Amino acid sequence: MNTAFDAHCWAEIDLDALAHNFRLIQEKAAPAAVCAVVKADAYGHGDRLVARTLAEAGAAWFAVSSLAEARHLRRSGIAQPILILGMTRPECAPALAAEHVTQAVYSPEYAHALSQAAETAGVTVEGHLKIDTGMGRIGFGACRDFEGAVSGLLECRRLKGLSITGAFQHFSAADSLTEDDRRYTENQYALFRRVVERLEAAEPLETVHCSNSAGLTAHPDWSCGMVRAGVILYGQDPSSQVTFPGLRPVMALKTVVSQVKDLAPGDCVGYGRTYTADRAVRAATVCCGYADGYPRCLSNLGLASIHGKPAPVIGRVSMDQIVLDASAVPGVSAGDEATLLGPSPADGFAQAAEKAGTISYELLCAVARRVPRIYLRGGEAAEVLDYLDRE
Repeated sequence: MNTAFDAHCWAEIDLDALAHNFRLIQEKAAPAAVCAVVKADAYGHGDRLVARTLAEAGAAWFAVSSLAEARHLRRSGIAQPILILGMTRPECAPALAAEHVTQAVYSPEYAHALSQAAETAGVTVEGHLKIDTGMGRIGFGACRDFEGAVSGLLECRRLKGLSITGAFQHFSAADSLTEDDRRYTENQYALFRRVVERLEAAEPLETVHCSNSAGLTAHPDWSCGMVRAGVILYGQDPSSQVTFPGLRPVMALKTVVSQVKDLAPGDCVGYGRTYTADRAVRAATVCCGYADGYPRCLSNLGLASIHGKPAPVIGRVSMDQIVLDASAVPGVSAGDEATLLGPSPADGFAQAAEKAGTISYELLCAVARRVPRIYLRGGEAAEVLDYLDRE
């Protein structure tokens, strides 16, 4: 732990909130196991401590997007099974086997290449078959050619060097409750079940999973043997339509006031003079910007808070600085802490994402590498991961 922490901008990660969210997810998914999705550095939260906390809470699996992420979890002491959701080069078969990592197998061509590489290296790679039921990305395309997809999937199970132990798919619109999207999601699930039935008629599968965060939230009865929990782990709802009651936000992006100024009517703020005061304004400059992950598109739109009082963003968000209208904050002064993105509904990630025309996932992942992460337990700092710790 870095005991000499001195940052002007930081992210607080509440590990108690993370464990709380996991327990809620586990209860909703039961009796299915929970696979914790910790790709993209645990959605920007830092995969090492997040994964350890989730492992202690009872996560049965972890999911990542690459071999590098899987290796990092292993180096961090994670012993649970790990699933790589994306592509790993076939020549990395020995590393997959050595790290005991399960690889998504998503096409006949990829399966054969991975099989050949594994057989040449004298190893066996464990795989989960990825079925495309309508997402349109990677996977055996069961939508257009059901029999062809089933034939290819069965063939994969006979290849040497591969041990196929599971099958999965991914919902594309489970976070929407419009009639058309609900029907599409139901069709995806029905198609997946048909494929799995054919596969298991030949030989049972150890692990079958189809639900992401939105799928679990909207359709807990579709859990199969395992669910993949992603954004809900971090206390964010899948969408404004599909919400998971009781979640607690895990991350807050905070900074400090560097200077306070009084603006008179007619005074301008920031690049391009996009803000001109139309009254007396108490302006507080804070030490954070788009280089830290606060999006520039929230210029003149974002809402921060100081001492629990609202402080709107005025002017353009700069690379390293933002100006806030702190007129509603009594006694605001240099050195005060400001929350730019936090747990309250007013300044939360979801609310900011809506203003920015994006989703909370992107804002979480965008918090920059240079921003230290302070991990809280019982409201106190348990560990600090700063810039140098990541070298």
